[in-house]
Amino acid sequence: MRPSRTRANKQVMKIIPLGDSALVVELADKIGDEALAWVQALVRELEKNPPHGMLEVVPTFTSVAVFYDPAKIGSIDALRNGLVARVPKKAPKDKTAAREVIIPVCYGGEFGPDLAEVAARTGLDEGAVIKLHSGEKYRVHTVGFAPGFPYLAGLPEKLHTPRRATPRTRVQPGSVGIGGIQTGVYPLATPGGWQLIGRTPVRLFRPENETEPTLLQPGDYVRFRPIAPEEFATWK
Repeated sequence: MRPSRTRANKQVMKIIPLGDSALVVELADKIGDEALAWVQALVRELEKNPPHGMLEVVPTFTSVAVFYDPAKIGSIDALRNGLVARVPKKAPKDKTAAREVIIPVCYGGEFGPDLAEVAARTGLDEGAVIKLHSGEKYRVHTVGFAPGFPYLAGLPEKLHTPRRATPRTRVQPGSVGIGGIQTGVYPLATPGGWQLIGRTPVRLFRPENETEPTLLQPGDYVRFRPIAPEEFATWK
């Protein structure tokens, strides 16, 4: 099956098959707030008015994957046409959540074993890295890799640092890392290759909360607040 293409506000929208039970709607060719607005607008429309046979939508940085029941969609062309009809006809206004979430972080030492390496790579001292990292407001562009893992845009260019050559087999939950041009927080104990500069006591993935198991959602803003090890130890 060949990808179908149409135009939405001077951009090429592509619909690409993903196996035999999903389609990917590509909405932008680069990560950014505009791509986030397109993705979230389509997700809202699909959740409000799902095509017949749709099972689930999964947003990414620049696209939306739509999973469906092949026995219920009627035809793949009908589903594709339904998706095209639900894409906004003009550039959507950014209506994503405007929440600002403050995340406390204990930087360096046992909490951030790669802080010294990041400092060396950037030519800064550790205090300057902490000040720069905690002085920005970040935007959650997507959540993935592990449940609740936020990919945060807005990392100062001075702190752009490549991933580790050899990933760790286990990263502590709450670890705050830098991976290239982004920063993020590991919600669970998983393997990982990002440079770890700190750790938060806040739980980002809470499966017991059925209505909102992940603390952060695409569109949220995040700020990091440095804390001392003593506050980390007593955090509830």
